[in-house]
Amino acid sequence: MAKLKITLTRSLIGRQKDQRATVQALGLGKMHSSVIQDDNPVIKGMIHKVTHLVTVEEIQD
Repeated sequence: MAKLKITLTRSLIGRQKDQRATVQALGLGKMHSSVIQDDNPVIKGMIHKVTHLVTVEEIQD
C-alpha cells in the first residue's frame, strides 16, 4: 500500500479555523514539519482542503 509524505510549506497565520484544524488533524504543527500517512480517501480529502499549504510526495513500500 502506498503512503504519502505530507509537508507543511506555507504558514497558517491568517488562515481560516477549519484549515488550521485540518492541518492539525493531519498531524502537522510547525512549518516544514512532515508526516507519513496512508493513502486513503479520507487523507486525500483533507489534503485537497489545504492543498495550497502543503506539498505531498508518494512513497512506495
